[in-house]
Amino acid sequence: MLSENIKTIRKAKGLSQEELAVRLNVVRQTVSKWEQGLSVPDADMLISLSETLETQVGTLLGETISEPQADDLKAISEKLETINLQLARQKESRRKVFHGLFIALCAINVIIFALLASMGSPYLGWDYADPETAVFGAVFHTFEFAFVRAAPLVLIACIVGAVLTRKKN
Repeated sequence: MLSENIKTIRKAKGLSQEELAVRLNVVRQTVSKWEQGLSVPDADMLISLSETLETQVGTLLGETISEPQADDLKAISEKLETINLQLARQKESRRKVFHGLFIALCAINVIIFALLASMGSPYLGWDYADPETAVFGAVFHTFEFAFVRAAPLVLIACIVGAVLTRKKN
């Protein structure tokens, strides 16, 4: 029993006979003899062995230990559950960010449209003899022209985006 338990626990910990021997300050052949049942460690060495293998002395001396399953279903399902929860939180966080962004874009679009409508194209009465005024007037006219044509499409897209990203019950 002791020999089988030493070997099983050593392998479960991913240690070679040489690595275990180095940690215990013995030669590899000593560990090999323990695992083959040709010799047994003394009481002090048994305590050192249990500490090195991070197990209790009683476990080493107890019944046969079955090799742990690498694909322990419960451990895998717990890890998957944790991953799924993290992904769900990330998805919810992204949804909130996009929803807020769409609503903010709708508001900005309406505010700019209202400002442009209330100003009513003031650049039409400007004196374009001054080069700076001419450049600024042309830029302002281009912005207004492009915005008035694009604003309804942007507003519709933002409303659709806000509706699609709202929280579903």
